[in-house]
Order: sequence, then C-alpha cells, then structure tokens
Amino acid sequence: MLFAGLILLLIGFLTGISILWTIGVILLVVGAVLWIMGSVGHAVGGRRHYW
Repeated sequence: MLFAGLILLLIGFLTGISILWTIGVILLVVGAVLWIMGSVGHAVGGRRHYW
C-alpha cells in the first residue's frame, strides 16, 4: 500500500492530475498507519504483522 501510494503520488505530481495526488496521499497515510500498528505488535486484520 505504501508503494502504490508513492507511485500514484509521483504520477499525480508529474502529470498534474490532482485526483492521483489525493489518492496517493491517502494511500500513503493508510499504509503508514497499518505499518506502524503491525510493527508495534497490534493485530491488523487478524494478522500479527503487516508488511
């Protein structure tokens, strides 16, 4: 999810398409939250680790 967000963010920035920029930021934030929750040991979606 982090990589997809980063790719969409870069494509949106380079092409000037604002919806891709917005979706990229949202995916980056959600991916970061899931990664942090998984790294501290909190079960995410029934899994102990999320990566």
